[in-house]
Amino acid sequence: MPRTRKRKTERGTKEMSLYEQALEEVTKNNLSVRVAAKMYNLCHVSLMRYKKKKDSANEKGDTEFSVTMGYKSCNKIFTIEQEKVMVNYIIKAAEICYGFSPKEIRRLAYELAKKYDLKRPPQWDENCLAGGDWFSSFMKRNSELSIRCPSFNPTNVNLFFDNLAKVLDRDHFKAKDIYNVDETGVTSVQRPDRVVAKKGSRQVGALTSAERGTLVTVTVAINAVGNSIPPMFIFPRIRYREHFVTNGPVGCIGACNTSGWMQEEEFLIFLKHFQRYTNSSVNCKVLLLLDNHSSHISIQSLDFCKENGIVVLSFPPHCSHKLQPLDRSVYGPFKKAVNSACDNWMRNNSGKTMTIYNIPEIVKIALPLALTQNNIQAGFNCTGIFPFNRNIFSELDFAPSYVTDRPFESNILHSYVSSQSTNNDIESQTSFIENEASLEHQTSTDTDNESQRLSIISNFDVLILETSNTEFQQGSDNVTVFSLENIKPFPKAPPRKTTRQRKKRKSAIYTDMPEKENIQIEYEEKQKKRVKKNLQSNPKKYNVRKQKK
Repeated sequence: MPRTRKRKTERGTKEMSLYEQALEEVTKNNLSVRVAAKMYNLCHVSLMRYKKKKDSANEKGDTEFSVTMGYKSCNKIFTIEQEKVMVNYIIKAAEICYGFSPKEIRRLAYELAKKYDLKRPPQWDENCLAGGDWFSSFMKRNSELSIRCPSFNPTNVNLFFDNLAKVLDRDHFKAKDIYNVDETGVTSVQRPDRVVAKKGSRQVGALTSAERGTLVTVTVAINAVGNSIPPMFIFPRIRYREHFVTNGPVGCIGACNTSGWMQEEEFLIFLKHFQRYTNSSVNCKVLLLLDNHSSHISIQSLDFCKENGIVVLSFPPHCSHKLQPLDRSVYGPFKKAVNSACDNWMRNNSGKTMTIYNIPEIVKIALPLALTQNNIQAGFNCTGIFPFNRNIFSELDFAPSYVTDRPFESNILHSYVSSQSTNNDIESQTSFIENEASLEHQTSTDTDNESQRLSIISNFDVLILETSNTEFQQGSDNVTVFSLENIKPFPKAPPRKTTRQRKKRKSAIYTDMPEKENIQIEYEEKQKKRVKKNLQSNPKKYNVRKQKK
């Protein structure tokens, strides 16, 4: 039997108002059932059946009894209200990036039917899975659902817009003074475009230079008016030569390092290039928006920005896909134009292999197609940077952050104290925890105190687990509450139990004094550690230098 049955007749599809009107003709105008049915294009047997049901209800005095006609609907496992609960649960899970596959939904439906003792087909119990026909009907009944492929934190985003509003109000930047800089990679092996071929072909080939290409970093800067700075290329070579960028875009520059990625020295070179084109100074400042990669916030780069009137504002971590104009509207068209330009180069240079020295020539063709004024302005507009709009993102955009919404350690310690208030030794524990909370912002190296503090957090984690298990057991007894979270709760990340080895960055104005001073302290500490490591690894070399002095 097909999954979607085609009807062969129209029986059972007539509206109930037609039956009521035909019954009035029979009762008030004394027409026969057959004549009245013919007047309203109804089956006379169905009208007779409707009349008998109506007369039976009137004899019993049940005036509120509603007569239904037509074929009975199939026996549904869940009611309309229960399916609505399931739909809301599935949508919520997809919003927080933990969506269910069709098979997982079928398994979840079986677990629900079993938990609430609902009548179900025996095949469900045999396979421990709801049927495929049920899933297809469930998707048709709830059209707001669809099978899709599987994608930011209000606190971090609000902090960024607070910092952006601060610098805009303080320095009165215009659209021409707001810049965004970011890097992207271009390889010597492109992704070929789709071609027209014979229908039914299993494989269609296309030419590339090699199996894997070599990456060259391209750094681009744009402003909110729609203008751009000539790009910078970083080649994976030890020594840079001017002929590397001979055929590149007008005004472009280049640099080299062993990896071909942006590093601190190369970013300082780009900042000097950036300052020459923007003519920024202490009296004519510009705003530079960038991600907080370590290569962007070296103390040498921040000193140069401070001296030349470049205000540096960083994006929150892991938010550039939403907040960075280059990622939103420029780099997508740019990569597509690069692939097309590489295809054309391969056709025009048959038998030759594309190298990294041909990439500036390719970028010269592709970059103007992506750096259009419309694309650049759309990037600044859709991110809420210019025109300034901190409410550009809805709650749906922040839904994936539900999983990692963790309480701060100070809140964890406070909750632990509250949960232990019935114990006899609460006073000693409270005094200890308060002392630990007061030392939270100090750089203490007492390992005993740290281990005790972490043990408190782990105890609180166990307390949360025990509480959730108790709630689950209580909910399982009350089967009248239809809830999917009793069977499969939404994922929730536990509190972090260990300290981070690397400091977590956040949106900050790095050219302002508090942040710049912290970067300076971090740089000096890193230099001390580097010197100490060199002494431990090669003490003889250090002693020889000391004797020569």
